[in-house]
Amino acid sequence: MPASDARGVARKAQRADARRNIAAILDAATDCLARDPEVSIADIAAAAGVGRITLYGHFRTRADLIDAVLLQTVEQADAILDATDTSGEPADALARLVASSWQMVNQFRNILLAAQRELPAERIRGVHDRVLRRVQSLIEHGQCAGTFRRDLPQRWLISTAYSLMHAAAEDVATGQLAADDAAGLITATLLAAFTPPVDHVRGEGTGDMGRARPGAGY
Repeated sequence: MPASDARGVARKAQRADARRNIAAILDAATDCLARDPEVSIADIAAAAGVGRITLYGHFRTRADLIDAVLLQTVEQADAILDATDTSGEPADALARLVASSWQMVNQFRNILLAAQRELPAERIRGVHDRVLRRVQSLIEHGQCAGTFRRDLPQRWLISTAYSLMHAAAEDVATGQLAADDAAGLITATLLAAFTPPVDHVRGEGTGDMGRARPGAGY
């Protein structure tokens, strides 16, 4: 075999090894962080069957590794949420979406806690953009149907849903809320927040603020 061909085969083998190592590290990190958000890099490397030097060769810092785990976890959750029916009556659709979303949040809440300790808040929010687009679509549907309020900026309603879900995860983690109660409480709170004010329903509101104004905070 010519030397150039041999080098090409070696590079392909190295790349294949790197892909396997990265996959093993991410799988191990996901499992370890789901159990303990403060798990050490040494323990993650051991669970992945690689050395710390190999791990740091792919992820320079703990924050980089947690970022990758969070991204993969949210992508997997989004794929699972594809099966959730968000059609039909908006309030019922919201309850279904919250129930499905909470299952994912509850299962991986320790990963979220680890991310909150290592990553900027804007990065965590950005990773969730794909999932939040589902919330946005549902809110738009509810607003068109007259079920959800239009007197507040849409972005604010989305932020309310996002923040409440994460607040519930923190309360469950600290023992202040039972995980089985969370989905129902989240749904009830969001429906109360999304329901149009009485005056607005009667056509006596202060106007449609559903679209964010230029320069507005949301």
